[in-house]
Amino acid sequence: MTRPDPSAAARLPGAAADFVLLVRHAMPAVDLSVPPQEWELEGSVPPLGLPADSYLAASTEPKALGTVAPFGPVVTDPRFGEITRAADESDEGWRERRLAYVEGADHPGWEPRSAVVARFDDGVNDHWVRAAGRPLVVASHGMAMTLWLTARIGLDAPGAFWSSLRLPDVLVVDLVARTVARRL
Repeated sequence: MTRPDPSAAARLPGAAADFVLLVRHAMPAVDLSVPPQEWELEGSVPPLGLPADSYLAASTEPKALGTVAPFGPVVTDPRFGEITRAADESDEGWRERRLAYVEGADHPGWEPRSAVVARFDDGVNDHWVRAAGRPLVVASHGMAMTLWLTARIGLDAPGAFWSSLRLPDVLVVDLVARTVARRL
């Protein structure tokens, strides 16, 4: 399999320039009366084992922000948000549609995968520079993270990867070696 080039972030100089810590948000309190982008966390966040000097960036969604906020100041960025899509949480088949999407299926009203990867990549590159050598932690969402990782490191089975993500989850992404490993 030919692997895509790593993002520009992987080629920047600096002691911590080879990896990014991706955090999938903790369990949200599902409330179908509001859009998922507004869901809060269901409870407290367990220790995530993040380096003490981390630069923390997160999606603007409360569930992502709330997952890393207990560990220091957080810079929010909408580029780390979940994919935009037609509402699907309240009907049957939502999980199957999401799985098909991360595996390459197009759905009407869903953000193009290439747009998700481009905005996420831009966010990583921007915050990489701002982190100035500190470990970069990005709190985000399962589908967006899976699409970015598929493009950047060449996940062999994006659907299986997405299905295996935990709430929360911490992943060490080596952009040079093009690997991802669970930290929790």
